[in-house]
Amino acid sequence: MTELIVALDLSSTAEVEAAVDQLGDTVQFYKIGLELFSAEGPAVVRALKARGKKVFLDLKLHDIPRTVERAVSAGAELGVDLMTIHAAGGRAMIKAAADAAAQCGAKAPKILAVTVLTSLDGEDLQEIGVARAPTAQVEALGRLACDNGADGIVCSPMEVAHMRSVLGKDALLCTPGVRPAGAEIGDQKRVATPGQAVRDGSTHLVVGRPVMGAADPQAAARTIVAEMRAADSLSALSDASDHEKD
Repeated sequence: MTELIVALDLSSTAEVEAAVDQLGDTVQFYKIGLELFSAEGPAVVRALKARGKKVFLDLKLHDIPRTVERAVSAGAELGVDLMTIHAAGGRAMIKAAADAAAQCGAKAPKILAVTVLTSLDGEDLQEIGVARAPTAQVEALGRLACDNGADGIVCSPMEVAHMRSVLGKDALLCTPGVRPAGAEIGDQKRVATPGQAVRDGSTHLVVGRPVMGAADPQAAARTIVAEMRAADSLSALSDASDHEKD
């Protein structure tokens, strides 16, 4: 079943604990990004793990292989479940991250490689010297990442269907830029609804403002989860039908 990850775009452990208490059992998986980790460091990871929650540590590691290797090992010691690296860091860096995770045994976090940020479009890529269109760039970096040991990638909902066909059924496909119908898209440029992202093959949906900024965050999360489960059911029926035809 596709998992909902709520992005904790907050600045203190106290705010995090209040948000997690408010969301209760509706949400089991949380994303800690640069803002929160810079403010609170490992303590906020430990606070979430102490509450029995899964943690997606989204620091988008991009450095020399040895530095990334050590950072992954440190994340594993904290008990994080998912970590991100930048696929643009190259083959050696990706492999160093994957090898570090593999050496952690039961503590091993899954490694996701960021392809093209959801805040970027084709014009933005041109400005930084990338001649390929977003989908082609995502595919190139996604193949590079998974061929060198990454468990999956981070891509926008606009590329997820294509990347599912490219990377096969086992790759993790984590999609930020998910917005319920009618929600503001903010600084995201390549977005889709939760149901569409699930139907296209996402394994993890990252949602921030539509939940955390809602008048009733728990109700908002429940609505998104319900849409995801309906899409999961449709996908399962479709897969069963395809299997019978085979």
